[in-house]
Amino acid sequence: MSIKKLTFIISTFLFLISPVKSDEKIKKNLDPHQYNFYTGMFDFSDDKKRSALFGIQHQNENLFRESFIGTISPVTGFMMTGDNATYLYTGIQADYDLGKIKFTPSFAPGLYGQGDGKDLGHLLEFKSELQISVDLFKESEMGFSYNHLSNASLGDKNPGANSYMFNFLKKF
Repeated sequence: MSIKKLTFIISTFLFLISPVKSDEKIKKNLDPHQYNFYTGMFDFSDDKKRSALFGIQHQNENLFRESFIGTISPVTGFMMTGDNATYLYTGIQADYDLGKIKFTPSFAPGLYGQGDGKDLGHLLEFKSELQISVDLFKESEMGFSYNHLSNASLGDKNPGANSYMFNFLKKF
């Protein structure tokens, strides 16, 4: 018998007797995506430029990493205001699980389009956010978040925008 045939037989045998993942592990690997659907008030602290907003954010749970600041993962999202201002972002968030309550701070640089909304002073804006959510039922959470957009004085002006949102998070 040749070395190739022997290697193939041993490899096949080891594959067939290797432990099978549990149903929960298989489900986690097949459904690693969490989506955050949110709506709220963009720049609620500016009477002249406040506007309704809605958005969606994606998180791939296969990319979670344990670090010295907690469990971190990348996030990507898009939001739009009632004045057609847009913000496309990608960044990082940390998850702190406190039983049924989850505390989630995040930071995400992104591209801001003014539309008919507030002039934030630059195309590149940075979003700092705090979110608190509660487990509702399997694979779903409800939450509240607050964020601040700022260009870190990259532009000639940096008025910033403070927003609050109500969140529905769902794993698919």
